[in-house]
Amino acid sequence: MKLARLNGKAEIFYSIQGEGKNIGRPSIFIRTSLCNLHCSWCDTDYTWNWKGTPFHHQNEALPGYQKFDKAEYIAELSIEGIACEVVALGCKNIVLTGGEPLLQQTDLLDLIRHLRNIDPGYWFEIETNGTIIPSAKFDVLIDQYNVSPKLANSGNTQRIREKEDAYNFFSSNAKAVFKFVVNTPEDMEEVFRLIRKYEINHNKVYLMPEGTSAETLKQKQQWLIEQCKEHHFHYTDRLHIHIYGNKRGV
Repeated sequence: MKLARLNGKAEIFYSIQGEGKNIGRPSIFIRTSLCNLHCSWCDTDYTWNWKGTPFHHQNEALPGYQKFDKAEYIAELSIEGIACEVVALGCKNIVLTGGEPLLQQTDLLDLIRHLRNIDPGYWFEIETNGTIIPSAKFDVLIDQYNVSPKLANSGNTQRIREKEDAYNFFSSNAKAVFKFVVNTPEDMEEVFRLIRKYEINHNKVYLMPEGTSAETLKQKQQWLIEQCKEHHFHYTDRLHIHIYGNKRGV
């Protein structure tokens, strides 16, 4: 399986879930590499912003920023190797994240089966941009979908970020919740459009401010919380940013 590489090894780490429905829950994160979208504010751009690609990222404005060497930032690891690291960390809550994990759902299916054969108590949630429909076999085994539909603020065209069949699948799936990354009040018009079009239950909606620093998040909290109160959405912060800062592997 292709995972993100951190400090010379696959990015598998034990932390807390910092976002969404299970915020604060101790969890093991398995970060896959590769993505079919290219969000300009993405904080895991080392999973897709390869040298020679035309994609734009806001960090390009920072001194010294360079696109990533694909060979250096992908770690190949077997299902057995991943499972060994997970078991050693001793937590049963697993977050499959990325990149876009569903690009490798066949391998992830094998990983879920392998770990559940070791211990049926493993629980799996997956972070996805909602553009890929899971297979029926995968859907049976996953416990929760954290769907994050990308808005225009991501820099992706509507054609590649909004896949109607996939959105309809997730909106009707009892295991799916929706997390919208909101940057400005103007973004809410698009959030409302998607909720109406795909009949997303308000109780499944989480609004999260875009930002990779505590200061940036705090600037957007008040008005975003008011939106949640008015429309009966959930507010979710980025707890890991407040605790650890914008760091990898925590």
